[in-house]
Amino acid sequence: MSVNIFGDQVTEERAENARLSSFVGAIAVGDLVKTTLGPKGMDKLLQSASSGQSLVTNDGATILKAIPFDNPAAKVLVNIAKVQDDEVGDGTTSVTVLSAELLREAEKLIDQKIHPQTIIEGYRIASKAALAQLEVLAVNNGDDSEKFREDLINIAKTTLSSKILSQDKEYFAKLAVDAVLRLKGSTNLEHIQIIKKVGGKLSDSFLDEGFILDKRFGVSQPKRIEKAKILIANTSMDTDKVKIFGAKFKVDATSKLAELEKAEKDKMKAKVEKIKKFGINTFVNRQLIYDWPEQLFSDASINTIEHADFEGVERLALVTGGEVVSTFDNPEKVKLGYCELIEEVIIGEDIMTKFSGVAAGEACTIVLRGATEQVLDEADRSLHDALSVLSQTTRETRTVLGGGCSEMNMSKAVEQAAQNEDGKKSIAVEAFARALRQLPVILCDNAGFDSSELVSKLRASIYGGTLTSGLNLNEGVIADMRELGIVESYKLKRAVVSSASEAAEVLLRVDNIIRAKPRTADRGMH
Repeated sequence: MSVNIFGDQVTEERAENARLSSFVGAIAVGDLVKTTLGPKGMDKLLQSASSGQSLVTNDGATILKAIPFDNPAAKVLVNIAKVQDDEVGDGTTSVTVLSAELLREAEKLIDQKIHPQTIIEGYRIASKAALAQLEVLAVNNGDDSEKFREDLINIAKTTLSSKILSQDKEYFAKLAVDAVLRLKGSTNLEHIQIIKKVGGKLSDSFLDEGFILDKRFGVSQPKRIEKAKILIANTSMDTDKVKIFGAKFKVDATSKLAELEKAEKDKMKAKVEKIKKFGINTFVNRQLIYDWPEQLFSDASINTIEHADFEGVERLALVTGGEVVSTFDNPEKVKLGYCELIEEVIIGEDIMTKFSGVAAGEACTIVLRGATEQVLDEADRSLHDALSVLSQTTRETRTVLGGGCSEMNMSKAVEQAAQNEDGKKSIAVEAFARALRQLPVILCDNAGFDSSELVSKLRASIYGGTLTSGLNLNEGVIADMRELGIVESYKLKRAVVSSASEAAEVLLRVDNIIRAKPRTADRGMH
């Protein structure tokens, strides 16, 4: 008879059951996203039960973030997908699927009575061998700018080919590479602004150097300004009323009211005079600008933009090299923004203000067009993945080949490492190699080809020494990935393998799952 030492509302799962429930949870999550992998992967439509909003996406991290899981192991996989998303920006599905496959293999080994710690040791040896092989395979064209640009375009095409933008991937790959190369090696994607406008088709999207603000100049001000000196402010330009809550005025004659109003107007005028001293021709304010100060600015031939929301102001300051100012007493201490030209442009149905020739030449704006909100959101996510991977690649310039080529090469290296291990450990190392081979298998399955035949051919080709072979999923044949230009970022692949093996290890160590409600006041220590 077992003694129950737990209070009420506490359940415990032990050894086999615990392991089973954590494996099953993780494997189920892997199966959920694995159909989205690769150029022929499908999308998921997620609908919120409460708000009724729907979301169509192919992005592993987005899918997993949107689904509330109860299983603790499933949450571990959601976390690695999220970390992969934050670190590299793409490869979220791959990392989830690889973890799930590693656990699927581990489950079989545990059935053969191999201890989890032995499996962990084997997996560690294997992931070391795999990563070492990946490093050998990596090619670095960082010094040759033309070749490097070609690498970047190929990486962008590979990333986009599994997403909604795959129809126009040539166009978007070029657009993403142009945007990232403007950053000159910075990985700060803040400088690339993405504006989504419903209407038109995806291929109507374009890249615009400079910065676009979804606002317009004040009434009857000129529509374009050259050599703009910009003061970016966050200050109240609605006539400075006496802003004391509940203040009351008692006046004994209406003439006194007029005096009050005049005093307010004078105060405002003094503020505008101060601002004029900066010698600017453009004033951008985060808050409203009332008609009277706007009129004063127009008379002084200063263009105004009001209510440029917080992000717009911050980004504009970043891009034009100015500062956001809220007091105007010391003009000499303030950094003004500068750009060559500010003009109003029409995008779709809307008129916006475009700042071009900005001080931070890094900045640009990508305007996405598309048929519906969902299409635009997914295009935005796809483009963001591509931009993230590209900006990471400008830092870590090494690249590897995609299309299952790297996985099969790593699998080969891991199998060779298994031959140097004795006993049960070698079985675990082999299991890791099998899990790596699952990725090309899934790519084939998703594309509707006979995976067992194709993957054996790929294996034979790579084991035979043609190290650049991979899957051409459009034709369903083995081809040279270098010629096809199916290139991926080395950093991305490395992150996928190392994160997946660590996540699998965390779950392998579990042998007890204890679920308890948090302690509440009435459930104290009796």
